[in-house]
Amino acid sequence: MSPVSWSLAELSSAVEKLCGGALSAAIVGPTDIRLTNVAALSAATPSDLAFLTDRAYRADAAATRAGAIVLSAADHAELQFSSDSIPSVVVCEHPLAWFASAAHLLNPAPALQARIHAGAHVGRNARTAASAQIDFGASIGEGAVIGERVWIGAGATIGDRAVIGDDTRIFPRAAVLNDCKIGHRCVVHSGAVIGGDGFGFAPLAGRWIKIPQLGAVTLGDDVEVGANTTIDRGAMGDTILEDGVKLDNQIQIAHNCVIGAHTVIAACVGIAGSAKIGRGCRIGGAAMIGGHLSIADGTSIGPATAVHSSVKVAGHYTSFVPLMEHREWERAAAVFKKLPELRSRVRQLESESESRAAESKLQEVK
Repeated sequence: MSPVSWSLAELSSAVEKLCGGALSAAIVGPTDIRLTNVAALSAATPSDLAFLTDRAYRADAAATRAGAIVLSAADHAELQFSSDSIPSVVVCEHPLAWFASAAHLLNPAPALQARIHAGAHVGRNARTAASAQIDFGASIGEGAVIGERVWIGAGATIGDRAVIGDDTRIFPRAAVLNDCKIGHRCVVHSGAVIGGDGFGFAPLAGRWIKIPQLGAVTLGDDVEVGANTTIDRGAMGDTILEDGVKLDNQIQIAHNCVIGAHTVIAACVGIAGSAKIGRGCRIGGAAMIGGHLSIADGTSIGPATAVHSSVKVAGHYTSFVPLMEHREWERAAAVFKKLPELRSRVRQLESESESRAAESKLQEVK
């Protein structure tokens, strides 16, 4: 159960303050109702806040028992409530963002216990703020710096000389390895590894010589790293994620990549070494980004898309073969294999056609 209760008026004022005035809203209906949590439209009770952003759920919204609904002006104009108890309505330009902000206020993170657990390890010359919470089994390396109000979860590892900024949360069993720098208000979920070696090997006579990975990883402020995501340290120089980058689970970012501010990347994406992703990009799940290329600011990459060359103009890019029955796929694959041959044949036919046209025109002139 949510530990806090807000009136709708208080909640609206707090959301606006939290977002610096960017999420102002108009309330239609009573503003003194008390809200304690958030819920889906179909499951909400009178003490819950719900939201509507997809017209496919308008029927659920019309019949909801929620105490209040957040929605757009267009949805409000179309919606007709069928229940006897009509909820209050919060009308705003960005209903999902308003709802997300309200959800944070209704479900605040547990208060930290400023302490270093007796079962934690803190290396020599490490500096840990008195307001930080270091849980059982956590390991803080030599010379590491842990900022104010930081939480280091059970079994998490912070390497030598690593720096963790204020108000950052490192979940249990996450690892931030030697010399890596994490900004303020970041979140690193369980199983994430920040600063593992990049994949660098030099071929020699049929074997491979490891290339030392001498850089680190630098994360800006307000970065979130999903569970079991890996961000490799640079070979020379750092792998860099700028402010506000959001990473889903099980993403691989290779050495010396640069991810621009406020880019969001969905699960299972792989980004090869030295790729440069612009600011404000959106990359769908399981997309594959080649190495040593760049993607323009504001670009969207569809799920399962393979990017083999640089994207110089922002837009929405998608490239994949649609699902088909196996026998049909085999026939299509046979055609794919012959595409170079077919291309040559088409060019030959075009050339022959142009030659005949030229001869015909010459005969007409004569």
